[in-house]
Amino acid sequence: MRFLTCCKTFINAIMAGLFIGLAGTVYLATPNGMLGAFLFAFGLMTILCYGFKLYTGAIGYLVTKKHNDFFPYIVTLILIWLGNLLGCWIVGTLVRYSRTYDKIAGKVNSICADKLADSPLSLLILSFFCGILMYLAVETYRRKELGKIFRFAAIFLCVSVFILSGFEHCIANMYYFSAANLWNINTLLTILLMTLGNSLGGWLLPCADKVR
Repeated sequence: MRFLTCCKTFINAIMAGLFIGLAGTVYLATPNGMLGAFLFAFGLMTILCYGFKLYTGAIGYLVTKKHNDFFPYIVTLILIWLGNLLGCWIVGTLVRYSRTYDKIAGKVNSICADKLADSPLSLLILSFFCGILMYLAVETYRRKELGKIFRFAAIFLCVSVFILSGFEHCIANMYYFSAANLWNINTLLTILLMTLGNSLGGWLLPCADKVR
């Protein structure tokens, strides 16, 4: 990959992380869980509309790459993951120094404690389901023949379903852990496990398309 291409990818990934962080903030600050889940979707909507790079929206397309494009795309995915992490960390850190944090501190710490106390198998399963929904949202949005209303509805429905079901989104959790200032080796391993689950889920539908 060319250096400028890598830089552009990384910057777009940071931007995606920023908007996931903003979406996470409004979710935490909204007392009504259903409304918060709906509002969280504005993050993915913005990312797709502006062409920013989100790991959970990109990982599913790895299985569609041919041999010559496969390994360069893995490099792209690594850059996206790191950029998403940086963007989420920036928002999470900044929010901690604002009065908004007083409203969300209890909730974000409770959420993070639940995730870190969960079993690896549970985290993997919940991440897997989230990966399916994220690929479905992105792929549906990309199919312009479906019409704008259906494409945007898919974003809000898929995101709301994963939030209300308690599924695990590795990038959103990067923000939660950053806002709670809970980064350590255990947190990193938890995020990596969620990344694996999101990846496996993201591959399900494109793999199914290949064999049917």
